Amino acid sequence: MNTGLKAKHQRLVLVVIALVAIVAAGILAAWALRNQASYFYVPSDIASDPPEPGQAVRLGGMVEQGSLRTASDGVTLHFVVGDGEARVPVVFAGIVPDLFTEGSGVVAEGEMMPDGTFKANNLLAKHDENYMPRELEQMSEDQARATVAEATE
Repeated sequence: MNTGLKAKHQRLVLVVIALVAIVAAGILAAWALRNQASYFYVPSDIASDPPEPGQAVRLGGMVEQGSLRTASDGVTLHFVVGDGEARVPVVFAGIVPDLFTEGSGVVAEGEMMPDGTFKANNLLAKHDENYMPRELEQMSEDQARATVAEATE
């Protein structure tokens, strides 16, 4: 087949077409995911530059001592997340992680409401490097090792 182009020019045309296709795919992927991005904020970020109401965000900080209260429905929690500089009230309805307690770290996924409350639809509790599962707390170190070894076999 004779296209009238030299082999060198045919390769150049193929490379240009491939680059255009890659760039187009990247733009298409970015456009499709534009509303799926979830920005991470700490309370002082929200105080200085709050996200738009309804925008998907993650709020990270410490659950303040004495702020945790359960609503009368038994499912809805109200608490305050702080970072030492600012505080954000949070409301969450659902099952909380086992590690979620006052004074612990938390990442809440959700959105800011127009009244300044963060409405969380998911909570992720953080733990420190000294975390010990409740099942292993009362065991000696040797017993805990044996239990972990049995579970991983």
